[in-house]
Amino acid sequence: MSQVKLEEKGFASKMGMGNTHPAVLAVWAALISVAHMLPSIPMLGTGGTFSVSAALIPLAGIFFGPFGGAICVAVGNFIGQIIAPHTAWLGLGTFIVGTINGFTTGCISRGKWPWAAGIILLGTIFWYTTAIGRQAPLLPVVFYGLGLIMAILGGTIGYKYLFSDAFYKKFIGIWLASFAGFAASASIANFLSIALFKLPATVWNALVVLAPIERAVFALGAGIIGVPLLLGLPKIGIFVGPDADLSEDEDE
Repeated sequence: MSQVKLEEKGFASKMGMGNTHPAVLAVWAALISVAHMLPSIPMLGTGGTFSVSAALIPLAGIFFGPFGGAICVAVGNFIGQIIAPHTAWLGLGTFIVGTINGFTTGCISRGKWPWAAGIILLGTIFWYTTAIGRQAPLLPVVFYGLGLIMAILGGTIGYKYLFSDAFYKKFIGIWLASFAGFAASASIANFLSIALFKLPATVWNALVVLAPIERAVFALGAGIIGVPLLLGLPKIGIFVGPDADLSEDEDE
């Protein structure tokens, strides 16, 4: 193996990306940034919208691991919010929310669910420290509670499913990790929304049911996009996902 390949593999290993080439991470970050310019799809029954970028973000963590995924999303989202500033609801700090998602899904997809659970619990504690949050007590119980359950299931059962060649098992693994990632990032994002914008409790009470439904749909999108890539990319020599952490380079 050439010295360049050794250095690339060493970089990927340190970033928790297995044998994934750093260029693949850069391409995915570019896809996330470009996806910010794509039109959002209205979601019937919830009043929300679905953006392709929402599905690509958790997949970064699943494909490249917690640190590789976080870096990929941070770069992609930061560039995306610059080229599409209407998506930057939190200003220049908007990219942090997606970065948390990428890190969380990366942890769950590698069986390290306690990290994800810790972020969700931290967001829950933050929520109840605010007066507005205490006026909407059911949102963390329902939404974050479901996220915590999916994090545990995703980091145990779903994690093992990601190693399977069965389409439905990989889909379940991606869905569980993605939903938990959305819940974890939302737990921090919602607290920031209260702290910065003082959104009233009536808004949050209306989201008790709608927020989990929306994130479940986002996770479905991640599964639809992610499973064919997890199954197909290794066949052309591009290793992503938990399998990449165990893959041995044939040139060694």
